Amino acid sequence: MEIDDQTILHHIQKAKQGEAIGFTFLLDHYWNQVYGFQIKRVNNEYEAEDITIETFSKAFDRIETFDENYAFATWLIAISKNIQIDRSRKKNASLYENTTDTSDEQVQRIPDQAPTPEDILIREQNLAQLLRYIKQLKPHYQDVINLRYFQERSYKEISEILEEPLNNVKVRLLRAKKLLAEIIHQNDTR
Repeated sequence: MEIDDQTILHHIQKAKQGEAIGFTFLLDHYWNQVYGFQIKRVNNEYEAEDITIETFSKAFDRIETFDENYAFATWLIAISKNIQIDRSRKKNASLYENTTDTSDEQVQRIPDQAPTPEDILIREQNLAQLLRYIKQLKPHYQDVINLRYFQERSYKEISEILEEPLNNVKVRLLRAKKLLAEIIHQNDTR
C-alpha cells in the first residue's frame, strides 16, 4: 500500500504532540529503510539493528526539531549516518562512551499508552505457545520482552539492567512487540 506525504506528515505531527500512534507509524514505515542503509555500511546485522534503534531513539527524542519542509527519511538517514560514524570513531579510538549525548533528565519519554493489541495478545496467549513465539526473536529482543512482561520491570530498571539509554530500551521494546505480533499473526493464519 502506497503511503502519501500527507499521511506521513500527519503522523509526524502526532509524534510531535507525543502521541504513540505517530511514533509507531514512523518506526514501522521507516525501519527497513534505515536498517537497509546501515546493513550496507556496517555489514553486520546486530550492529545495523543497534544503530537503527539508536537512530529512532535520537530522532524521537528530537522530533520537535524536525523541519516538515524536508523529507523525514533524509533526516533519519543523516542521524543514522552520524551515529555510525561516531561509533566507528569510538571503536577505532578504543574508547567506551555512552551512546547518547543527552542526560537521563533531558531524555524525553515516548508515551506508553494503554495496552496495545500486542500487549493484550501477550497476556491472553497460552504461555507455552507464547514462549515458543518469543524464542523465535533475536536474543536482545527476548531480553526486553522478558524483563518488561514477565519480570514486570519498569523502563528505567530495564535501562539500568541492560546498561542502555532509556530511549533505546523503549524503541527496542516497541520493535520487539511488533516482531512478536508478526510472528503470532503468521502462526495464527496457518
